[in-house]
Amino acid sequence: MSTPAAPARPGARVIAWRDYDPAVRELDGMSLGDVEVSGPPADAARRLWEVGARRVELPGTLDLTDAPSAVSTVWALCLIRDLTALGVVVDWRLALDAGQTDWRALSHLHPPRTTTGTPDDAGVPGQWRHAHYLGKCLWRRGPGFIQIRDRRWGSLHRFTVREPEFHEAIEALSAGAPRSAVAPAVLADLEEEHLVGSVGGQAWFLPYRVQRWAKEAITL
Repeated sequence: MSTPAAPARPGARVIAWRDYDPAVRELDGMSLGDVEVSGPPADAARRLWEVGARRVELPGTLDLTDAPSAVSTVWALCLIRDLTALGVVVDWRLALDAGQTDWRALSHLHPPRTTTGTPDDAGVPGQWRHAHYLGKCLWRRGPGFIQIRDRRWGSLHRFTVREPEFHEAIEALSAGAPRSAVAPAVLADLEEEHLVGSVGGQAWFLPYRVQRWAKEAITL
């Protein structure tokens, strides 16, 4: 009797460069070429950073309406989230489920090159770029708590999470997980605050873990 094949690990082939600037990227030694990445998205993002990637392109379009590709799509969204947290420029394209996902829920991610499924696909990428900044929606871990700071909607929304079941959910969803892996009540609470996104039966935690502060620390 044959042993069933293990499910394929999510991953992607990306194109990476050592610099953000289009002119500089044309210089010798600036291209890192095609890079295969897999494993936990945070680890994949860190490996790209450590080999010198400062601009990463994801070929194709991330389609939030494509339920059969939910696992790979959520993995790629988590990778974009974690690259954004490191300050890496990400070149990607987004197809939303029209009327279901407000693009502002993703506006803390590095802006995509193009969007479809928004009320104004011609204008949204520019609005996204204009309003984007590092630290727009992040979380950090303290002793016994997780703090989330969210400015995607303009004003600051701050959440301090102490309940163990929410910590477990955030841990599970940080790399993407089946919706069924999270207690329904916990998932509903996180979704109500727009802190979890879904593609098909997969869910992921939207805020990125703070990696780099946008400004130097100051002493008051």
